[in-house]
Amino acid sequence: MSYTLEQFAAACRRILTDDRGPEGRRKVCALVQDVLKDDVFIATHLGDDGPERKILYEDPELGFCILAHVYPGAKESQPHDHGPSWAIYGQARGETVMSDWALVEPPAGSAPGKVRHLRSYTLKPGMAHVYNEGDLHSPRREGPTRLLRLEGTNMDKVRRVAYEKA
Repeated sequence: MSYTLEQFAAACRRILTDDRGPEGRRKVCALVQDVLKDDVFIATHLGDDGPERKILYEDPELGFCILAHVYPGAKESQPHDHGPSWAIYGQARGETVMSDWALVEPPAGSAPGKVRHLRSYTLKPGMAHVYNEGDLHSPRREGPTRLLRLEGTNMDKVRRVAYEKA
């Protein structure tokens, strides 16, 4: 099946209206994996000229966002969470090595929190993964990648805290 952005957003909205918790997010994650198989959708929304971060859709009622990420080369992010929100990372092209982290010491004032590495795994095209509130993770890309990502709220509007390796 081929999806339009409107169909995809409406399906996410239906799922999250019924269940905004972890089970609803797992269902959205399964939907993301289905959309990642749609070459037309990927070509339309994750083309060569896309920016690193582009909000494709922001739900006016539930607040979740659908984003396109186009990374032209290698990039590594520090360990982070999504504050009071959740995220679903869907790998469209290339590979992303994700690492999960455990909190050792919470952030205090301007001092970053401390984390320790738990595990690493590779997201390959067609795979998606849910990160619930407080899940500490970090992506690393060795080359060009494209991601379809959802956020529970627009993270541009959320103050985030820093973490560093213990």
